[in-house]
Amino acid sequence: MKQDRKISSLEQEIEANLKRVYNDIATQEVPDRFTQLLNQLRDAEKASTECKNG
Repeated sequence: MKQDRKISSLEQEIEANLKRVYNDIATQEVPDRFTQLLNQLRDAEKASTECKNG
């Protein structure tokens, strides 16, 4: 159940800061090294599937 209450100015400031940090991180590009690792995992999974299928 949602509580109806006033949000203090401190809570508003914390909420605004958390949203700002989240948005900053969410809009960053994925690092090249992470993309490379994901591609390696996909390739390994594909090779494993091909070996099982014959």
